[in-house]
Amino acid sequence: MLRRSLILLAVASLPLALLTVDDGPSDAESGAAARLAGSFAGRVPGTTAEETARAADLVSRMTLAEAAGQVIVAGYTGTGSPAELVGRLHLGGVLPVGANITSAAQIRRINESVRRTVSQRGYPAFVGVDQEGGRVARVGAPATSFPAFLATGAARRPDLTEQAAAANAGEMAALGFTAVMGPVADVTRGPSDPVIGSRSAGDRPAEVATQVVAADRGMRAGGMLGALKHFPGHGSLTSDSHFALPVQRKSRAQLMATDLVPFRAAIDAGASVVMTGHIDVRSIDPGVPASMSYKVTTGLLREQLGFDGLVVTDGLGMVGVSRRYPSAIVGARALLAGADVVLMPPDPAAARAGIVRAVRGGSLSRARLDEAAIRMIALLLHEKPLLRAKALGSGGPAAARLSAAALTSVSGPCRGRLVGRAVRVFGPDRAVSAFRRAASAEGLRVARKGDLVALTSDSPARARVVVALDRPDLLARSRARIRLAAYGESAGAMRAVVRHLLGRAPAPGRLPVRVGGLPRTGC
Repeated sequence: MLRRSLILLAVASLPLALLTVDDGPSDAESGAAARLAGSFAGRVPGTTAEETARAADLVSRMTLAEAAGQVIVAGYTGTGSPAELVGRLHLGGVLPVGANITSAAQIRRINESVRRTVSQRGYPAFVGVDQEGGRVARVGAPATSFPAFLATGAARRPDLTEQAAAANAGEMAALGFTAVMGPVADVTRGPSDPVIGSRSAGDRPAEVATQVVAADRGMRAGGMLGALKHFPGHGSLTSDSHFALPVQRKSRAQLMATDLVPFRAAIDAGASVVMTGHIDVRSIDPGVPASMSYKVTTGLLREQLGFDGLVVTDGLGMVGVSRRYPSAIVGARALLAGADVVLMPPDPAAARAGIVRAVRGGSLSRARLDEAAIRMIALLLHEKPLLRAKALGSGGPAAARLSAAALTSVSGPCRGRLVGRAVRVFGPDRAVSAFRRAASAEGLRVARKGDLVALTSDSPARARVVVALDRPDLLARSRARIRLAAYGESAGAMRAVVRHLLGRAPAPGRLPVRVGGLPRTGC
């Protein structure tokens, strides 16, 4: 258990002015002294005592500037390698987004260049990716396309959830990633949730908790660091922290009974990483984003829920935090709150300089900074992703099993053939292509005449069969005789749809969110 004494007391009341002191020290001020001798009683959760000791030794040898860079995981621009940036600022790693990725082969090369740069220090790089499944997947084919996480709540099969998460992790390991930023532990409010939606496992806290625990276990089995997000829960909010600071008005007791249930369950089950969101929790620290709040990050997450693992902020370029906390301040403020990884500040150099200034000025202790760096490095030393790497596409069977178990029928017969000898199909190109391949494999003819099948993600359609590819609530606005929720447009999801239409497979899923105006929640 990490000693609580390393966390600064009364941090929440520190004025921002304390974080803008004069420039930091020269490299002559080294961390070679054993500043953390005796600071760790045992190990960082999720690692061995030897790995924690090794991480502490590595951090003790860092200069202040190096330690300040180590806790930053940066974003970058373009499709070239950020290895020079990582080396120059001694960054802990990077998190590429969709604009940085052109193909699986390209991102593998980029990640390898970052790995080589960081491995010279004696430990791996933190290279993250948002590969949740469904509409949030940064790497496309030939990597397996997994259904949205909402499918896990529909299937109610934690064994399949764990298998899919492990398969996804193994494929990301093959591309050189060391962390998958998930699972999403938010409890959605269903149709009135405009932000999280199908990224959540559902609107029932206990069921969401079951799937989150399984997904996190699978992620670790596949060799990846996961990151439960977005603490203390974004699914019950109606504004997007990318564009504003959402306000959570639930009491602490209400949060404990709803939004916090999955986080608490996963922490109790041994989760290693939690991501804090940019959420104004009025009942705990009004006006302060959770990611910047000592009362939320340390008081609620660490002390009340007992989490002693790695805390990662959500991306710090998001409007929910960046308007109030510029890069020169945001890194030090996150560390003061109790976070360990400063994720994607708009200007990583300014964030690093701000951390150095805060330590030099006395508002941030070197022990708090070193504690954060040790947590990160110890977990990176523990995970061995390359030993569990899987070939791209090898997760197809696991994805297909989950999609087949999740397929949900909310109207029309539950058994028997539902379409004639031929169908017409329209919808997004990717979904239509997957449907055509599945139909061909199953002997169903796709032609210009036949029963109309509409594949849709955003609006109802007039057809005999309407298939919701993302959120199932759009089915309440359709009058189609046969309405199905597939939770994705992957090959596995479309095969499950085709087989059900032909009467060859059931639709065993049940709606994981409450949707009014439907004949039923499943077969």
